[in-house]
Amino acid sequence: MLIGELSRRTGVSQRLLRYYEEQGLLVSRRDSNCYRTFDEDAVTTVRQIRALLAAGLSTHVIAKMLPCANGELPELDMCPTVVAEIRRELAEMNDRIDTLRQRRGTLAGYLTVVHPCPRPHPQR
Repeated sequence: MLIGELSRRTGVSQRLLRYYEEQGLLVSRRDSNCYRTFDEDAVTTVRQIRALLAAGLSTHVIAKMLPCANGELPELDMCPTVVAEIRRELAEMNDRIDTLRQRRGTLAGYLTVVHPCPRPHPQR
């Protein structure tokens, strides 16, 4: 199928599909007119990519995981590299959450000591 058809069937823009291809997530061939053509299973692959992106994974990590993905959810065969990647990503995500909680606490602390300004600040 041509890129426009893949875009229509997945709801993903042609530009984003080309990006996925550049990142090694999606494979196409060129027909005799040099148009990109995709196999039927590209629809499932794009849905897998979207699901993994929604889970917070980078395209770099997804490229490592896609060979182990089955179905549209996707279900992942738990080969050791996939397990290691998921654990690493989860640890990084937990670190980011901890940092955000600390920042939220700092900002909330500022609000507890806010005093009314005696005069308004000039507008910039």
